[in-house]
Parts: sequence; structure tokens; C-alpha cells
Amino acid sequence: MTGIQELLLSRIRDVADYPEPGVMFKDITPLLADPAAFTALTDGLADIAAGTRATKVVGLEARGFILGAPVAVRAGLGFIPVRKAGKLPGATLRQAYDLEYGSAEIEVHAEDLTSGDRVLIVDDVLATGGTAEAAIQLIQRAGAEVCGVAVLMELGFLGGRGRLEPVLGEAPLEALLRL
Repeated sequence: MTGIQELLLSRIRDVADYPEPGVMFKDITPLLADPAAFTALTDGLADIAAGTRATKVVGLEARGFILGAPVAVRAGLGFIPVRKAGKLPGATLRQAYDLEYGSAEIEVHAEDLTSGDRVLIVDDVLATGGTAEAAIQLIQRAGAEVCGVAVLMELGFLGGRGRLEPVLGEAPLEALLRL
């Protein structure tokens, strides 16, 4: 494990039985509160963005906004929020999906992505992969290319990587931490 990985992991708090019994929630708020850890996280994800030749970063609601926006700024890229359905004004594209605790829908402004865009999806956790898969489908429907997915941590025991790799094709799936 690298020094950066040790720093990041040391700032993630486990919360038992949240949001429901049997779930071990990974709380990243202590990491965000630590300027050195948050900077290391931003730099690590921005390095991934540079390696993908992305033109835009998509952040998935809600923690993907917190991580994705500074990554976009650091990498000199545009930032696009993918929101829960009904939160964006104007013309949107919508995608339904299943997640760990039920089902949901996400949206993006239809005009924010074009056929020339190479998009890196940024989020905090890759669990089952449902939200990221829906975001990939949404970005592709908008005509843009998904050039990768980058997350702070991957919960490998939930199988998200196996779900995403077939839809990502050659695009990389990068996790700073694999748990």
C-alpha cells in the first residue's frame, strides 16, 4: 500500500448498520475535512483524468459532485453533474437503474454533452455498479464517449467491476482504494 493510499484509508470511517442493518457504510467526511487527504484524493483522480484524455468530468450525485468538481478544475476540464431525476431544469436525458437498496433514475442536461466529448465518470464508491452503469448509458445516449470511470474506493465483494467492464470496453476503471 502506498503512502497516499494509507492516508486516504486512515481518513475513511466505518459506520455499522447504516443506512440499514448489516451494511458497513464508508464515511468519507473525515477525509474531506482533512486538507492534505482531500488534496491527495483530488490529485490522484486528476492524474487518472489526464491519462484518459478526458474533455469533461461527470460527477454522480451526490458525493461525485464533491470529488468530481475539484478534479475537473485541477485537470482543466469541464464538469457535468448527473443528478437524481427531477433536479435539473430544462431539457434532460433520463436513465432508470437498480441500486443496492432499490431503484432510481438519473438525469443530465441534454446540451451539456456532445459527440466530441470524452467523459471520465467520477464517484466516491463503486459498489454494485448500478449507478455507474446507468451513467455510462446516459453519456452514450447523449452521443459522448466514456473514456473511463475513476472512484476513491471499490468495494470488490459487491461485484461492480464485473458489471462495468463489459459496458466500458477498453475504457479503464480505476480505484484509488480496493476494499
